[in-house]
Amino acid sequence: MSAKKWLLTLAAASLLLTGLMPGSVSASAPYESYIYNYWEETVAVPAAYLPERAVTGKELGIGDFLDPSDMHVSEAGNIYVLDSGNKRIVVLDDAWNVIRVIDSFMNEGKEDGFANPAGIFIDGDEQIYVADTDHQRVVVLTTEGSLVRIMKQPESDVLPQGFQFIPLKVAVDEAKRVFVVARGVYEGIMQFEEDGTFLGYVGTIKVKRDYGDYFWRLVSTSAQKAQMRLFIPTEFSNLDMDGKGFVYATNIDVGSREPMKRLNPSGEDVLKRFGYFPVAGDIYYRRTVGPSKFVDIKVLGDGMYSALDSTQGRVFTYDETGNLLFVYGGIGNQQGLFKTPSAIERLGDRQLVLDRGKASIVMFEPTEFGKQVNLAVRHHYRGEDAEAERYWERVLQLNANYDIAYIGIGKAKLMKGENKEALKYFELGMDRKNYSVAYKRYRREVMKEHFDTFLSAGTGGLLLYAVYRTVRYRKQRRAGKHEAGLS
Repeated sequence: MSAKKWLLTLAAASLLLTGLMPGSVSASAPYESYIYNYWEETVAVPAAYLPERAVTGKELGIGDFLDPSDMHVSEAGNIYVLDSGNKRIVVLDDAWNVIRVIDSFMNEGKEDGFANPAGIFIDGDEQIYVADTDHQRVVVLTTEGSLVRIMKQPESDVLPQGFQFIPLKVAVDEAKRVFVVARGVYEGIMQFEEDGTFLGYVGTIKVKRDYGDYFWRLVSTSAQKAQMRLFIPTEFSNLDMDGKGFVYATNIDVGSREPMKRLNPSGEDVLKRFGYFPVAGDIYYRRTVGPSKFVDIKVLGDGMYSALDSTQGRVFTYDETGNLLFVYGGIGNQQGLFKTPSAIERLGDRQLVLDRGKASIVMFEPTEFGKQVNLAVRHHYRGEDAEAERYWERVLQLNANYDIAYIGIGKAKLMKGENKEALKYFELGMDRKNYSVAYKRYRREVMKEHFDTFLSAGTGGLLLYAVYRTVRYRKQRRAGKHEAGLS
């Protein structure tokens, strides 16, 4: 460990022992806070988020939630909870006051309702989109609960014969295109026009062929082939939209190195994965538990996003380039731990996790450490590197082993042309790629700075060499004449 890193570690430890590290004492959290370093080792860090409260239906005065499956926070800051077991939508304001409960709507003059709804999304006009699963439709309502339209079984030549439309999750972009994750659909996410016209699939998940299995299929009998695993893609599990119209999605291919995707309008995965390790949750896990299985994803803005792992009940937050920023949550009975987490949302700078098993919503408040990391990442994303550097310095005061902060400061110094200083921080952050960039720039800077010196030294050297050659030539010439005179 370098002297600078050791001193920062000592300073952070001193703050921790004296209680001067506000909101970052992970001992007050019911879960372990950690990230992974360059060597893929688990490193303890201060908690980025702490549970502030858990909200239940009984506390809200509307009776217990029953198997709540999804929720969404609208642009206006209202919280929509899909209380699936009670076949209703509960609408709350940001102060947790009940605005309304929608359990039915009028459809062609008759009262209609939901049957095991699984997904909900609110567009910019505060219209409600519900994946009404057992009714095999997507219901679109006004914010007051009046029916706008119903999207039923799509018709298209690309759909297989006997296809049944069973929507599970839904999202809508600014152009009112509707994206649906449907059960049993392996071709990708279904895309619809605003009026319900089916446009096709986006984001087909590619599965790598196991050539060992492929060989055995060639030499197997028909009966043996029927029992073998089919080479089919896996299903998506959830999705969200960012402000640029990109679809963030998770799939249920357990153990995949790419369980999260960012799909552009052409359906190509453009998620950046430039961190030390895959954007796939936990690197290490118990065999009895298995790898991370993501059931929801939330775009936080400024390149950041959080994904909810149902296996360990943890929330993993990444930046635009795929660096793991922090992890919080877990499985358990304490407040802040979950039984069956099913959805994650953002409310201002807070995060909300819907726990289906406990029938509650847990609200997490960022700690001082979490705030500083979020601010640093946001400023860097917006190109405000001087501000980002200031916040990264504060992060290092709270946790000197946070490699991303060193890299962040290095990038800020690189942008300012302080290449020599940038080299030090990239080395501390183990960022070899940016270290190489800074080294090349620093080398050019040194060459340019000392060019006159090098030129003068070179010219002087050439002159001395010319004088030396001239003197030597004259000496040899005199010696030759002297020998000729003697003879």
